[in-house]
Amino acid sequence: MSGDAQTAPGVSTPGQTIAPEPVVVSTTPPGDAGRSERGKSWLLWPSVVPLLLWMIVPLAMTIYFSFIHYSIFQEASFWPPNFVGFDNYLFLIGDPAFVTAIINTLLFIGIVLIISVVAGVLLAVLYDLDFFGHNVAMLFVIAPFFVMPPVSVLVWKNLLMDPVNGLFSIWTHNFNAVLGFLHLDALQIAPIDWFADYPLMSIIIIVAWEWIPFAFLILITSLKSLDQEQREASSIDGAGPISQFFYIVLPHLSRAITVVVMIETIFLLGVFAEIYATTKGGPGDATTTLTFLVYLLGLSQGNYGVASAGGILAVILANIVSFFLVRTLAKNLNR
Repeated sequence: MSGDAQTAPGVSTPGQTIAPEPVVVSTTPPGDAGRSERGKSWLLWPSVVPLLLWMIVPLAMTIYFSFIHYSIFQEASFWPPNFVGFDNYLFLIGDPAFVTAIINTLLFIGIVLIISVVAGVLLAVLYDLDFFGHNVAMLFVIAPFFVMPPVSVLVWKNLLMDPVNGLFSIWTHNFNAVLGFLHLDALQIAPIDWFADYPLMSIIIIVAWEWIPFAFLILITSLKSLDQEQREASSIDGAGPISQFFYIVLPHLSRAITVVVMIETIFLLGVFAEIYATTKGGPGDATTTLTFLVYLLGLSQGNYGVASAGGILAVILANIVSFFLVRTLAKNLNR
């Protein structure tokens, strides 16, 4: 064998001396590294302390009010406090409006989630295709997300759902006119007074219209990351569009759907403007949710103690829902 023999690192041969590896000696005193990290942490306090105060002080005051008798229309004082224990909670739970508010809240959130997720998935699949005017059409889909809730409510209430001058009513009258011309009077339908006949469903339609763009943006972004080779391979194997949708697209969108459900649920628990600007919780308590019930007890009736108890119950409900949603999201992410 010609040439010099190769020697493995760290292996000595006769007559050869291995030079010791250089030793790196730290010039930083042992305690300086820890002090440096602690010094950096102090820089976070100017932003952390206001955030903690902004979160903790209102929560602490709400808990305080929930255990005292405090009403602006009765003899009660903020200090010294008149502690009543859990009487505010028991009064609220025993109120028939509380059970109705819980049911309305669950129905409202559940139906809005179903509408927004289903519509978001279908729109994401549609806009994943290339067609003429794709960008302009997408702009129209996401436009409702940038409209302020009070403005969207007024548009739906006055321009679309008004029983006399609303667009839906005008369409109904025109449809009935055509049926009358064709002598099909038996098929004519009466204009719908949406906020009187279907108050909760009317609010659900408005809020779902506001949140469909959010679901669409999350889902279309997730769908763009789908490997197209899977679709091509399934097409070669004879899978049609419906099979690809149920066995490829939907499993791929499962994580994104979980994120949409989690975020929307947290925000839907606090919906207020849409209810206040349309029905104010009525007729009766048909559209009174837990959030709106807290408003009615606090600002309308002046019973801040019971309203605070309702606020704490709403926080507990939101945390329970968030806990299960986060666990579901974690399971999807660990797949």
